[in-house]
Amino acid sequence: MTLILSGNDYKYELEGVMKLFIPATKFKHIFADRIEQDEDEYVFARVKQTKNTILLYVICQYNGIKKRQGEILYKNDNAENYDKELYLSRILFKVLSDITGIKPKWGVLTGIRPVKRVNTWLNDGLGKEEIYQRLQNEYLCSKEKCDIAFATAMTQKQVLDTLDKKSFSLYVSIPFCPTRCSYCSFISQTLESGKKLIPEYIDKMCREIRHIGLMTKRLGLRLDTVYFGGGTPTSLEAPQLAAIMKCIEHSFDMSSVREYTVEAGRPDTITEEKLRTIKENGCTRISINPQSLDQNVLDAIGRSHSIEQFFSGFELARKIGFSCINTDVIAGLPNDTLDGFKNTIDKLIDLSPENYTVHTLSIKRAAVLNHSDKTVLNNPTDDMVDYATSRLFESGYSPYYLYRQKNMVGNLENIGWSKKGQESLYNIYIMEEVQTIIAVGAGASTKLVDHPHRLERVFNYKFPLEYNRHFDLMLSRKNVIEEFYGSTEKE
Repeated sequence: MTLILSGNDYKYELEGVMKLFIPATKFKHIFADRIEQDEDEYVFARVKQTKNTILLYVICQYNGIKKRQGEILYKNDNAENYDKELYLSRILFKVLSDITGIKPKWGVLTGIRPVKRVNTWLNDGLGKEEIYQRLQNEYLCSKEKCDIAFATAMTQKQVLDTLDKKSFSLYVSIPFCPTRCSYCSFISQTLESGKKLIPEYIDKMCREIRHIGLMTKRLGLRLDTVYFGGGTPTSLEAPQLAAIMKCIEHSFDMSSVREYTVEAGRPDTITEEKLRTIKENGCTRISINPQSLDQNVLDAIGRSHSIEQFFSGFELARKIGFSCINTDVIAGLPNDTLDGFKNTIDKLIDLSPENYTVHTLSIKRAAVLNHSDKTVLNNPTDDMVDYATSRLFESGYSPYYLYRQKNMVGNLENIGWSKKGQESLYNIYIMEEVQTIIAVGAGASTKLVDHPHRLERVFNYKFPLEYNRHFDLMLSRKNVIEEFYGSTEKE
């Protein structure tokens, strides 16, 4: 299908709208002022300005149906405030909805952080009714998505009100996994291929941690949260985890740390020795992620653990004394059914984890499960997410962070749920981009935040081999942190 742009360059946003109705499809785009006769299926998106008006219209031909719709904006003293991109996106949304009969619940909100908009409006003094009106009228959101976005923002407010502007979080990247799941697009290596790299990788990362410790001390920054992600951090052996955690303890003042998370996401990596090690070295929160409690689904996605390993890992974590455990599930996985997904949700609620994350499958180019398999598009993912939302609300959980990814099945979302007072600070900070997060290790991305609007990123090398080989050059990039805060002070 072809996207023809005339009088505008809104390719990114308009393609995002097209993908809501025509998923798992590659679009070509051209700039032209007319439709060529040989174009079979197309969207022609036009912006035409005259002395007194702005004409916006869309002509779409798809599945043998052709429709046209447009809108005229009259120029006045506030003409520069017209968001022509948003107007054109709404017109395209309505045309494709008429042709396909589909009405995506998030409307034209194709960005990954819808709650960020709600938080901005709350800070601007808008009330609930005004926010709902804007979401529904400007962005064509359904009421149920307004409900979840507003509820998430209200939960976050209690956390964001406690944020110290001189604080930061530390992200520790452990890009190794026992095996690679078919849906995964994260930068990681299997233990088999990366085992030889691990000793040098840990040594280099501890050098980076010490470097960051000295730098943040000079800048007067206080460590707020620590987050070990990956990959699967518990792919490492207990002494290796201990070495990294002790390095952090010796490099930073830990007295200000309010949350310390280690992902133990793969149940097949969990041992009593590892859990005791991370608990004794300061960890207060862990993730143990089944993704599904249907063995057929786990086998289909290449997740090499059993359901029994998940339950035994969860029980062991409780026995050792972890009082905050997160569990992840994914709606829309291959071989899953609505009844199977409901069973997963119900059994996990029975375990009463403090955090419960419901993801929607995202079909990514870097994953084994990619656009070549369109069968997952037929899963009842919408019904799965609706069921999880209903059950979690009635079980006393509240949504505390929400984000969306490209190519998510059903144009849905990922939602983090928590018991009252158990919200993950780090997850809120990273999703809402309100706190500096300094990241160490391969594939790590540092995000520097200066309130309220300034944001800058610093990227480490992606893969462990590159990280090890070019470590000194990579470390020099971190000087940007001091430059960033130095310019902040001057301002």
